[in-house]
Amino acid sequence: MLTSKQIKEAAFEAGADLCGIAPISRFDGAPREMNPRFLFPNVKSVIGLAFRIPRGVQRGIEEGTQFYQYPSMAYGGINEIYAPAVLHHVGRVIEDEGYEAFVYRNTGARGIVSDMDGSPGNTLSPEEQIAVGKHAKGKTAHHRSVQFTREAEEGKVPPDLQFHFRLAAVACGLGEIGWSKMLLTPEFGPLQRVAFIFTDAELEYDKMYDGEPLCRKCGACVRECPGGCIPPIQSGMSVRTTIDGKVCEWGDIDMWRCYAFYTHGGRYYNPFVPKEVFDKNEGGKLDVLEKRDAVADEVAVTQVYTTLEEYFPSWVGYNMAKCGGCIRACVSMLEKKGGCMEGRFKQPLRTKKAWKMDR
Repeated sequence: MLTSKQIKEAAFEAGADLCGIAPISRFDGAPREMNPRFLFPNVKSVIGLAFRIPRGVQRGIEEGTQFYQYPSMAYGGINEIYAPAVLHHVGRVIEDEGYEAFVYRNTGARGIVSDMDGSPGNTLSPEEQIAVGKHAKGKTAHHRSVQFTREAEEGKVPPDLQFHFRLAAVACGLGEIGWSKMLLTPEFGPLQRVAFIFTDAELEYDKMYDGEPLCRKCGACVRECPGGCIPPIQSGMSVRTTIDGKVCEWGDIDMWRCYAFYTHGGRYYNPFVPKEVFDKNEGGKLDVLEKRDAVADEVAVTQVYTTLEEYFPSWVGYNMAKCGGCIRACVSMLEKKGGCMEGRFKQPLRTKKAWKMDR
């Protein structure tokens, strides 16, 4: 008989850092196009796996000396290599017991609606718009939404069915959502990626996290966001949802603006782009980075990309992080007295004032 203990032992043996298991009923009330209940009719359980991000991959950005390790190791390395291997191993254990293992790695945003603004249809990331326009004419690129998706048959939802990874992790008992919309766990704060397995096996389930709040509501993420993408704690600008009675709330983040600053940082946090480019701001194409009141949308952010493309180090599958301000601010605060990362490391992440270029 397959047990939760057996699954967790297999997950930890293969290299997962955290594992939580929830009944699929915890997703009741989720929008149909984001409800994993509709992945297949007999799904009964969801297994959430978390993979720690080494704090050190943020060190280069914290020091302003090396920017590639975070996106390549904390995104690409975990999402593309490490997590899939663990999913495969645990899936084999489940299927050896006669149950199905629907493994679900982090595939990025490929749902029926855009993960940026909820709009359906042809919504591409700026990188893909550049690629389609210059290098891949004739191909159909899908990223922020799937353009031509339709229900395969009556009663089903259109593919690709995407669900909210961070809320799924909350449902599995791994942690809570912080004000910056990051998943926080007691063990690693905001430093993890997650992946999931859906199965028709009925298992023993973990309760959702109910300890001391993991988010300190300190506002450090708000203060240290270079684009002002995260609203102040007391602004009333938040998103609230409920999972099986547990209320989750986070700041209503300007996601397109966040997209622009995460990858380009702006004039004070991007040492790869000459100051003169920002000063010139030809045609106002960098307004999203230069003006707080500039509207950030798909068109505006794509203009930022096309303008700065020649200064942009190669993507190699994952775009370069120039920011990470909210994550580093969160880690720094959670390492202070009373935070869930207190005493985790012999030395704190931040030993001096965060850098900002003088230009």
